[in-house]
Amino acid sequence: MTRRFTRLAWTAATFTYLLIILGAIVRITGSGLGCGEHWPLCNGKLLPPLDLPTMIEYGHRLAAAAVSVLVAALALSTWWLRRGAGSEEQNSPDRTAYVALGLLILQVLLGAVTVKLSLPPWTVILHLGTAMLLLATLIVAARTADLTPGASPGIPGTPRSRAGSAALGLGFVTVLFGALTANLGAASACLGFPLCNGQVVPAGNYLQHIHWTHRLLAYTLFAYVVWWAVRSRRRGAWYVVALVTLQVAVAAAMVLFALPQPLQAAHVAVGAAVWAGLVLAVL
Repeated sequence: MTRRFTRLAWTAATFTYLLIILGAIVRITGSGLGCGEHWPLCNGKLLPPLDLPTMIEYGHRLAAAAVSVLVAALALSTWWLRRGAGSEEQNSPDRTAYVALGLLILQVLLGAVTVKLSLPPWTVILHLGTAMLLLATLIVAARTADLTPGASPGIPGTPRSRAGSAALGLGFVTVLFGALTANLGAASACLGFPLCNGQVVPAGNYLQHIHWTHRLLAYTLFAYVVWWAVRSRRRGAWYVVALVTLQVAVAAAMVLFALPQPLQAAHVAVGAAVWAGLVLAVL
């Protein structure tokens, strides 16, 4: 039964990762209002006429519905296994799936608010941040279910744990600033790479400052995870280094080639993979 629970948790995490990429495609293609301002229906219908923007947004909603079913099933499975474990509670899943269910409900509400308010940047950013937290929670649920009964995924407070948690926090802030950069239209504010318009301190408007802050956070994350990998000698940390390196390369190509849509989608996909890799490396 625990093996089934683990498979369900990993499936939910995988679908959530794909949902994040689909959400990015919705934003990149300008399909956020492909279903109008209607929610949960699409243009007032259960099965709307499917032009391209509507198909993209409707596909995103269907993927969100699939994630909802998987997370709800995971929470129900947790309740059932804990109920059946009785006094042997250490052999049953922890309550992480309940946290995932709470984040899912928040995510659905944010999605509805985002559509109803015609995609204000602050709701879009919160929507992505909540999705990243949901992905992390599902990974934790899956990973802890893989451990032997009574084992812990980590010992809080140890130097290794503190270093990993710092990398995780830095990664999350970098992701949020990336969302801020994209949704405020600041992605094209800094031309050239690695500097911003050839300057270490851009002298332009606030959009340049937001974009440059995101880049500085990304550079800092790269340097930090390299230091963390060397210090901890953990294979997972080196995987994160490889993913962050790939992410910086994709970002450089994206800027140098004037933000082609496929590279924008790849930037989000690799960024979500960096986040997932950080969670796994910390565990």
